[in-house]
Amino acid sequence: MHAKVALIFLGVFTAGEVFALPKAPAWWKPKSWPAPTQHHFWNAELGPRPQYLVADMDECWLKNRLSACSEIEARPTKFSIGHRGGACLQFPEETRESVEAGTRMGAGILECDVAFTSDRELVCRHDQCDLHTTTNIVATELGSKCTRPFIPARDGAAATAYCCTSDITLAEFKSLCGKMDGFNASATTPEDFLHGTPAWRTDLYATCGTVLSHKEFLKLVDSHGRDFTTELKQPRVPMPFGGNYTQELYAQQVIEEYRAAGIDPSRVWLQSFFFADVAYWLRADPAFGKQAVLLDQSGDLPGTFPAAVANLSFYKDAGVQVVAPPLQYLVALDEDNGYVPSSYATTARNLGLRILTWSLERSGPLAQAAASGDYYYSTIANGTHRDGDMYRLVDVLVRQVGVEGIFSDWSATVTYYANCFGLF
Repeated sequence: MHAKVALIFLGVFTAGEVFALPKAPAWWKPKSWPAPTQHHFWNAELGPRPQYLVADMDECWLKNRLSACSEIEARPTKFSIGHRGGACLQFPEETRESVEAGTRMGAGILECDVAFTSDRELVCRHDQCDLHTTTNIVATELGSKCTRPFIPARDGAAATAYCCTSDITLAEFKSLCGKMDGFNASATTPEDFLHGTPAWRTDLYATCGTVLSHKEFLKLVDSHGRDFTTELKQPRVPMPFGGNYTQELYAQQVIEEYRAAGIDPSRVWLQSFFFADVAYWLRADPAFGKQAVLLDQSGDLPGTFPAAVANLSFYKDAGVQVVAPPLQYLVALDEDNGYVPSSYATTARNLGLRILTWSLERSGPLAQAAASGDYYYSTIANGTHRDGDMYRLVDVLVRQVGVEGIFSDWSATVTYYANCFGLF
């Protein structure tokens, strides 16, 4: 979700501000993984971060309530939705490792964003053309196949590359290593271009993330007994691709892979920012369409937010049941700089729309995020001062807005709150 902002943001980091990957990672090769075996994790492993956030809160009843839950035996919950796998705060996004970690942290629903390869296979990538920032492609022989191969920094111009899943086949895609999203704009070699992880993330687990096809994602998540959310990413190439691969065939292919895997539609939450995709699913396969999620960032540009609120009535009348705007669409500040529901939130709730939201744990330290005008805290920046405010936000989203699930880059944060308040 929100790929363009993420890529622009990451591009400003210089080599001196990031963790270093090995310059010549000869050992950085795809792992040989056996097929997943049935293993349902009945408990959730939450680690120290939820308690860190609780300890950082201002004194209030919510802090006391969350503190009292510190010894509970946490369970998985569908309220906790694993964004890009559920652990991309520290693990390479859209990889097996992120999905496995998100599963262990209690995410009851795991996400794969899908794009298509040159041989029309679906793979898990947040953007069709993000391979240059999320994999090692520019430092491999496949880099020459990129839409725009690597060009080193020179004479004040930043290093660039532009690599798409549609540039390569599924087999070639599977030869890549997933890495933390980012790039080094001052790179003079392809290997240097792989750097760029924000300092508040880590490369500790980025030794070679296992990239996934959508079919592999379905097998993996099903082996753990969790539910699925697949986002149909908008193509960055002209459609129909290859002359006859239309947008509707692309949308239908997702459903066909679920059908072939024998997965019940009640376990599936399809997503798209494109209303026509959701309308197609509602019309072509209502069993899947009734839980299809319309992602909404139509109010991003100055002056467009009122229209985004007004459009909710149209979506409801068209049969959409679930909307998912970004966090900041759902909250505003009152006169005391406290978090309160926004006009978008109250309108969606009054219309009877079910609400999901994204993406928690994507902004780094919150004091820095608020000061820098971070996307996800843009409407509540003046009321955001510390990391512990994250749970104030979650609480308003749950008890006042009425969201049914939160996408998070670190699933444990949402899982902890959900367990404390019995959201299963």
